[in-house]
Amino acid sequence: QLQASGGGLVQAGGSLTLSCAASGRMFSSYVMGWFRQGPGKEREFVAMVMWDNASTYYADSVKGRFTISRDNAKDTAYLQMESLEVEDTAVYYCAAGRIFGPTPAAYDYWGQGTQVTVSS
Repeated sequence: QLQASGGGLVQAGGSLTLSCAASGRMFSSYVMGWFRQGPGKEREFVAMVMWDNASTYYADSVKGRFTISRDNAKDTAYLQMESLEVEDTAVYYCAAGRIFGPTPAAYDYWGQGTQVTVSS
């Protein structure tokens, strides 16, 4: 199971860090990803990180502003978000999968989502 947290209301230009806590075994063997779904929009890829933190990949819209990481000792993945924009407003979901891919189909397990609202 995955539990996402850390969302909230922030002004444009501000920062937030999301966490995704995993329960169960074998967390370190999964690719971890973050997706988001804005109002009236489809779920879109945000970022992903390989099992050992060695490789990361970002959507162009967040590159340079967001940083994904993981702590396998704590079974937790993170998404550090800086220079937030109104367009970043969405429900953010963490996901775990066996394939290093930027599509929802690559992920087997999903968290419940945490709301991020960026005000102007």
